[in-house]
Amino acid sequence: MKSITIKGLSDLPEAAEVLLSEAAARQASIIAFYGAMGAGKTTLIKEMCRQLGIDPQEVNSPSFAIVNVYEPQTATDDDERPKNPRFDGPVYHFDFYRIRSVEEAFDFGYEEYFFSGDLCLVEWPEKIEELIPEDALRVRLTALDEDTRVLEMED
Repeated sequence: MKSITIKGLSDLPEAAEVLLSEAAARQASIIAFYGAMGAGKTTLIKEMCRQLGIDPQEVNSPSFAIVNVYEPQTATDDDERPKNPRFDGPVYHFDFYRIRSVEEAFDFGYEEYFFSGDLCLVEWPEKIEELIPEDALRVRLTALDEDTRVLEMED
């Protein structure tokens, strides 16, 4: 299991870049984020989206909508964000915290998103564990204190 210690917000860009690179290397279009409330899942996702050319102000947890769709802005030559051609389409951000049954995921058509090949970032995947594909990148975030998080990626 790969592990990264995030000692504060200044470590987020590197952690996000490592996650995106790992997902691309594994050809995983679904990243499942496990962790307690307040562990930093949405904050990390916001940084990942920023690196993909999405305005971080647009990124928020879709607790009531279940899914938010983000479209990356067109990159420019002087753009400083890391280039990741694997993920150049829309990004789907899910939050299954409020879901009561797996059937609700079917009702809104999760398959259309999960099998699109576009990047799907999933918070609270344990609510629909049986729907998360085997090849998804599973990430656990654990808060050690107010500022420090440990990010673990399954092998």
